[in-house]
Amino acid sequence: MSLIVLGTASHVGKSMTVAALCRALYRRGIPVAPFKSQNMSLNSYVTADGSEIGIAQAVQAFAAGVEPSADMNPILLKPKGDQTSQVVLLGRPYKDVQIRDYYAETDTLLAEAVSAFERLRSRYGHIVVEGAGGAAEVNLYDRDIANIRLARHLRLPIVLVADIERGGVFAQVYGTLALLPEDIRPLVAGVIVNKFRGDTGLFASGVEKLEELTGVPVLGVVPYAEIPLPSEDSLSIADKGRRTAARPVRIAVVRLPRLSNFTDFELLERCASVDYVLPGRTLAGYDCIILPGTKNTIEDLDTLQRAGTGEELRLARERGVPVIGICGGYQMLGRTIVDSGVESGTPGDYPGFGLLDVVTAFAGYRKTTVQVRRRATGPGPILSAMGEVEGYEIHMGETERGELPAAFSGDGAATPDGLVFGTYMHGLFQNPPAANALLAYLSERRGLPFEPVADASGGTLGAADAYDALARHFEEHVDMDAIVAWFVDATVRRTGAGEDRRSSGCDGS
Repeated sequence: MSLIVLGTASHVGKSMTVAALCRALYRRGIPVAPFKSQNMSLNSYVTADGSEIGIAQAVQAFAAGVEPSADMNPILLKPKGDQTSQVVLLGRPYKDVQIRDYYAETDTLLAEAVSAFERLRSRYGHIVVEGAGGAAEVNLYDRDIANIRLARHLRLPIVLVADIERGGVFAQVYGTLALLPEDIRPLVAGVIVNKFRGDTGLFASGVEKLEELTGVPVLGVVPYAEIPLPSEDSLSIADKGRRTAARPVRIAVVRLPRLSNFTDFELLERCASVDYVLPGRTLAGYDCIILPGTKNTIEDLDTLQRAGTGEELRLARERGVPVIGICGGYQMLGRTIVDSGVESGTPGDYPGFGLLDVVTAFAGYRKTTVQVRRRATGPGPILSAMGEVEGYEIHMGETERGELPAAFSGDGAATPDGLVFGTYMHGLFQNPPAANALLAYLSERRGLPFEPVADASGGTLGAADAYDALARHFEEHVDMDAIVAWFVDATVRRTGAGEDRRSSGCDGS
């Protein structure tokens, strides 16, 4: 059997719910894979075959104990600004489109998504499907290929997730169910109330009221929990300031308008005070400055130039503060970006910050997507202590290093003292040796003791212990036995003599 996890809104916890369900089923020996037909996120991941998918689906795949693949997220939208997104179709860049033009291809894209789902189901048998945003966007029902149109095609049981932390959970659930199309509403098999703070027993009367109002069982009330797994999208950044503990070592990540893959820094967040600093804000007082990845290097570079970030970086460099560029941030640290019109739409030479003697060229609509394992070869106290690391590249454009030493074997560049360096490698600081190398240097510079990050706590997508902790958390608060029974019963039906695998009205698999 398969099921669909829909939400009452964005950021209610659909992605983590799917990951938890995948891990719980995996721990019970039930083969399962995740699926999201259409994702919109600048946090992405590169699979072993070089396909680009949303990072949430990669996390869910690892939770399920399977290798991530393009079929798990056949359509990935990467916003570029001005109502334009890059469409990644089955792991490869398809084209840049405006939203109106994208909607014109809804039928074709839905067919691609359904084909990907069927391939997954044929391979794994059981699929946990994730919707997108809120399920009850009535103005989008005719083109909603991530929620309503997909649910109508698949005819699977639906679990509806609501976020009690933001308030109004009764209106969320009741209103969503009331607005669902008449043929979709009966598919809703249960509700999960997520992100509860405090004693869940205090909401017992609330559970009764929800069930009375909707006629749908509440499968569980899940307390808010910090599980060290990558965040899905930019909505998660707002949470970071509230939950980051004050620590002596301070790292500034420049919050670019089109910031991508900020999951690169989530291991550092657990060991240092990591602030996502808006352009124009001072960078004084930080022990390290990181320019992260971006979906539009030239437009974000222009924003930073106008905000005075270049001068802030030069002052930091004079103070001996390490300055690190990742992907688009690496391109910005160079002398020049030469664009044929691919990146910005306007051909020209765009001056960078000049902290690294490199030149980047955007010459064609080509994207590098590859997993990498490299040894840090650059000079200086940080790079020399990293050793071998792994990550992935997702970028357009190629960078010529000139006479500078490479930061890593076959990648990046570094100043002779190694305190300014850039790399195309996403996930670099999710490697404990890389995080330790940086944090040890910064701590030593401040005269502070340093306790290394354990190897077991890292990896670009988190450790197995984190997935198990997530599953146990859900199993404690959600009626997992009821959910597992759907899968077990469906398995029995599929393997029973003479049974039609589509015989149950709600079991579309």
